[in-house]
Amino acid sequence: MPAELAPELALQAFGGSFGDVASVLGEPSIWVGAFAGGAFGAAIGALPAFVLTGLLVVAGAAANIVGVAPEGSVDLVGIGFGHVLGPHISFAGGAAAAAYAAKKGYMESGFDYHNAKDIGFALGNKPDVLAVGGVFGMLGIAIEQLSRNLLITVDPIPVSIVISAFVHRAVFGYALIGKTSGSGLLDMGPFERGETVSDTTTGSDVATDGGAVENGGAAQHNWLATEPWLPQQYKWAEVGAIGVVAGLVSGYLAFRTGSPFLGFGISAASLLFLNLGVENFPVTHHITLAGSTVFLAVTASGDAALAGLSVTAGLLIAGGLGFVAAILGELTQRIFYAHGRTHIDPPAMAIVLWSFGIGLLYVAGLIPTGVWIPGTV
Repeated sequence: MPAELAPELALQAFGGSFGDVASVLGEPSIWVGAFAGGAFGAAIGALPAFVLTGLLVVAGAAANIVGVAPEGSVDLVGIGFGHVLGPHISFAGGAAAAAYAAKKGYMESGFDYHNAKDIGFALGNKPDVLAVGGVFGMLGIAIEQLSRNLLITVDPIPVSIVISAFVHRAVFGYALIGKTSGSGLLDMGPFERGETVSDTTTGSDVATDGGAVENGGAAQHNWLATEPWLPQQYKWAEVGAIGVVAGLVSGYLAFRTGSPFLGFGISAASLLFLNLGVENFPVTHHITLAGSTVFLAVTASGDAALAGLSVTAGLLIAGGLGFVAAILGELTQRIFYAHGRTHIDPPAMAIVLWSFGIGLLYVAGLIPTGVWIPGTV
């Protein structure tokens, strides 16, 4: 029996025109909420803000599953993905604020690479840092609503996160990709050998920005030259293995609950342990969202080539897309994260790629639904 879709899917889209975009963004409260959410993400740190997203999504998905969701237009899942605590606002705002604070020399987190990549670090109460987070929160809502309301067949939230990250690199004077130290973008050998930056771009050992000492005053030659996003999760075989496992887990959760978001929420909330320093902790939210989404897509009824599949087939496909999502995360981190000096989110980039792929499968008539992806329901 195909799993029934959970009711939180109603949050996915509002329309399909620039008029719809203008209607949503013409509401002043949207901008106020986004500024506040971005500033809040800056204050507590991008990663803690994302953990809160996960907790809200788990609570909301669970409430929907058991039928006790509160009345109203937006439930806890909608709040977790919404105009204040959505990751395109609070997480992206926190990441941008970290890039700014590290450039200004405010951060001395003890991070081995550039402090701007330390997204678990709470930035506190400096008004200029909070303002940066707030402005990028507003940028986040603008990009997300543009993509969502034009019904572009891709997850609009990670689209916003990725674009925001490239913008903060450009605005605050960071290289968009960074300088490679090994044989190419995909080479993590410099990290494995512990290689550091041996030369500077400023002619001095300590980088400065308008008189401010960048990166807490750490000498540039001590910065690690290459830093994989997850030192415990970058070897291809291990990345693929956790991809299959997490994809299967989330596929099964979707089978039992009908929720495409429960696995994602659990993965996101579990990053609390990563933030607390638990060693070897995996990051899987880009994988679990893929597994549950594709399971619900291929087991749904319809006339498409991949419709009404058995639970077993759906689970196998969930594991397969989990593998793909994990590999995409690793590939994008090696290209855009490892050599740069600020956080560009590999899971967000992976979700952009595989969700767009699901959108294309829907457009091609190969699957009956994209489950929650705008333009596919």
